[in-house]
Amino acid sequence: MKWYASNIRTRRARGFTLLELLVVMVIIGLLAGYVAPKFFGQLDKSEVRTAQAQIVSFDKAIAQYRLDTGHYPSSEQGLESLVTRPGNEPKWDGAYLDKKVPLDPWGNAYLYKRPGEHREYDLYSLGKDARPGGEGVNADVTNW
Repeated sequence: MKWYASNIRTRRARGFTLLELLVVMVIIGLLAGYVAPKFFGQLDKSEVRTAQAQIVSFDKAIAQYRLDTGHYPSSEQGLESLVTRPGNEPKWDGAYLDKKVPLDPWGNAYLYKRPGEHREYDLYSLGKDARPGGEGVNADVTNW
């Protein structure tokens, strides 16, 4: 009995066996393989929702700009005219955005075109792939 008790103490002091470590690593890998796609899928959806919310915010600021000046910003003035007074705009009463114009959630600039092809002005992000068109998270996020 004495030999058995001392053998257990010695074994515990040595730590985990390679087999035990491998089992733990496999379990962690399986959990990561199950959880990671769900987590990153939610992250992609939240980026699209963020882009949609920012475009709605820009639409409201552009509408206020139009009320003050009587026209929409030109393509050349772009969204920066919502933050900084264009040089030749006496009726400008901004800033219409609290901060500078942010990039879209994927790190690209929002695109503004006046006159637009779909509305009086088009405002959009090219999505995650930064190319026109696409599906899912690669789809364009637009104001039309």
